[in-house]
Amino acid sequence: MISYVSVGTDDIACAKRFYQAFLPALGYDFSEGSEGLNYELPVPDGARPISPDFYVKPTFDGQPATAGNGAMVAFEAQTQAQVRTLHAAALAAGGTDEGAPGFRPNYGPRFYVGYLRDPQGNKLALFSNNPSEPDRDGKTG
Repeated sequence: MISYVSVGTDDIACAKRFYQAFLPALGYDFSEGSEGLNYELPVPDGARPISPDFYVKPTFDGQPATAGNGAMVAFEAQTQAQVRTLHAAALAAGGTDEGAPGFRPNYGPRFYVGYLRDPQGNKLALFSNNPSEPDRDGKTG
C-alpha cells in the first residue's frame, strides 16, 4: 500500500494556489506547516487509510525542485464532469495542459482522463472510471 506521495516545489505560495484549486474538491483536507503543504483524505477513527496522502514540500537537499521524468500522480474524480471542471480549475490556477480531458484509445472504455503539470512541472492526471457513466462508445452499465 502506498502511504504518501510527495512532490517538490521552489514556490510554496504558487503550489498552494494550484493544488487548492482542485484537491479539496476531491475530498482532501488541507493543512500547511513549516515543511510545506499537506493534503490528506479523512480516515474514520479506528480505520486504516486506503489512499495515500499527498505532500508538496521544498526539497530536503536545498537544490532546485525538479519534476521526475516519467513520474506522474493520478487523482481519482467521481465523474467525467468533475474531471473537466477540476482540470480547468487547475489550469486557471497556474497549471499547464498535458492532455485535455477525454477518453484515451489505449485505456479501458470508461477511463476518462485529463493530464496537466503543476507550476513546478510535476505531471498529474485527473481521472474517472465511473461505471454509471457512458463509456467512450456511449454505453452505460
